[in-house]
Amino acid sequence: MTTQLEHARQGTITKQMQIIARTEGLSESFILDHVAKGEIVIPCNPKRPGQKVTGIGTGLRTKVNASIGTSSDICDVNLEVAKAEAAQEEGADTLMELSAAGDLDNVRQTVLANTDLAVGNVPLYQAFKEAIRKYKNPAKLDPEYLFDLIEKQLDDGLSFMAIHCGINQYTIERLRKQGFRYGGLASKGGTYMVAWMDINKKENPLYEQFDRVCALMKKYDAVLSLGNGIRAGAIHDSHDRAQMAEMIINCELAEIGRNQGCQMMVEGPGHVPLDEIEGNIMLEKRMSGNAPYYVLGPIPCDTGAGYDHITAAIGAASSARFGADLICYITPAEHLALPDVNDVREGVRATRLAARIGDISKYPDRRENEKQAAMARRDMRWNDLEKYLLFPEIARKTREERAPAQQETCTMCGDFCAMKKGMEIFEKDITDKR
Repeated sequence: MTTQLEHARQGTITKQMQIIARTEGLSESFILDHVAKGEIVIPCNPKRPGQKVTGIGTGLRTKVNASIGTSSDICDVNLEVAKAEAAQEEGADTLMELSAAGDLDNVRQTVLANTDLAVGNVPLYQAFKEAIRKYKNPAKLDPEYLFDLIEKQLDDGLSFMAIHCGINQYTIERLRKQGFRYGGLASKGGTYMVAWMDINKKENPLYEQFDRVCALMKKYDAVLSLGNGIRAGAIHDSHDRAQMAEMIINCELAEIGRNQGCQMMVEGPGHVPLDEIEGNIMLEKRMSGNAPYYVLGPIPCDTGAGYDHITAAIGAASSARFGADLICYITPAEHLALPDVNDVREGVRATRLAARIGDISKYPDRRENEKQAAMARRDMRWNDLEKYLLFPEIARKTREERAPAQQETCTMCGDFCAMKKGMEIFEKDITDKR
């Protein structure tokens, strides 16, 4: 398998690169150049030739990932399919299937069959769940089984994987020496790998045999997303020594993987106060050679449970502004319960909005859509306005349910409409050439 990265380094513009150039409104040479540098990745496992092609990285629209998956309390494959379909309908760019209960092979394969999005996962989930099922003890996980499982999942058609390669004995020692954490550990896969290493007194096999991980990913031209297993679960733990140790290692591994021809992406936090987001992204970009950055939220406060799709959207907008490339949504159920279909919809909408806010700040030359929306609103051209909105169906429904007496206005102001009065005063003076 020749990867997208290797094709680009050979000067070959692939069909996927052409699609990305067209959808992003950029030149094919721009896409080629940044794929060759490892600054853009294209998750496109050829086992699923019909999947939607999306690019993640420098110069591109900030992408949104939606995560779904079963738990031991709520395990319904039909529900997960409904959530996957809802995420796609709402405009998610990628999907992560993160099930941790039930027939995990069946759940994964069923979700893959019911979405056109590029799908990723965390292989450690199934690895440890199978060890628990077979041995009643996750510490008995056989590393050889883990590598076999990664290949099996890739063969099903996964296009990216969050693999916790950056956890090693050094990062664990940092946790001990700093007195653990206020917010504990937030990563399921990362925490179980830490436990495996601690009990077995062995190094993380994903770190120790990193070349083997890359070889498997290359075989299917899948993107290796270097998992953030020691990420902070509270803003008071943000950028502590343990998190930074893993970040440094992941950035080093990103360079190693690229040199081997593997598409690489780095994962980030997590929980980060707003004033630290810019610095976090600067560090990842600087240390990784501008590898695409996939951030999980981030959530900039710890007291928003029930509305964490909003707290995360605030963090996501700032992240997109400063250079994050893929943002994992957060739903209203975060920290409280497994998301339902409505939670998925709200999470995708909030994160898409945050990404748009970040992008029009990151790329000031891409604000034309915002200007057209503003002028349509000024002119009270309601049908035209819908063409520029992120959520036109919701806007239309709201307006129809609360229809105004004067159709050119809305019920917010009624006959006391500022827009209408302003147009009466300045209609002859209007120029839209500023």
